Amino acid sequence: MRAVVQRVRNAAVVVDGSSVGSIGSGLIVYLGVGRNDTDRDLRMICDKIAHLRIFPDENGKMNLSVTDVHGEILLVSQFTLFGDAREGRRPSYTEAAPPEMARILYEKAVETLRLTGLSVATGEFQAAMEVTYTNIGPVTILIDSEKKF
Repeated sequence: MRAVVQRVRNAAVVVDGSSVGSIGSGLIVYLGVGRNDTDRDLRMICDKIAHLRIFPDENGKMNLSVTDVHGEILLVSQFTLFGDAREGRRPSYTEAAPPEMARILYEKAVETLRLTGLSVATGEFQAAMEVTYTNIGPVTILIDSEKKF
């Protein structure tokens, strides 16, 4: 499982001209599910997202998590995080989970994060989405449950 985590002032997702999810201060998380991912990968990613210390403390040091600052999360499914562009010019997505499997793990991720007490908004699975946000810092962190990076 892979995630791109960005610290934001605000974020929103629009599908077909209608808002489907929005947050104030917190994190936008793009989540990709791989074909070999399990509940173990899901738990690791969700724990890391909820406790990743990328918000400033009183001294300006990134020492607080989204949980500590009572921030929100906008979780957006993104299979392209498993795009492999090492050869050719068109990425291969063979390592991405099939949609049926990805949907199950994505929905479990939403519920797992909500169980931590965090407010979690979402995009729309398998939809063409327009995503807008204001990245603060900018701060962008890459997470891979297999620790490939």
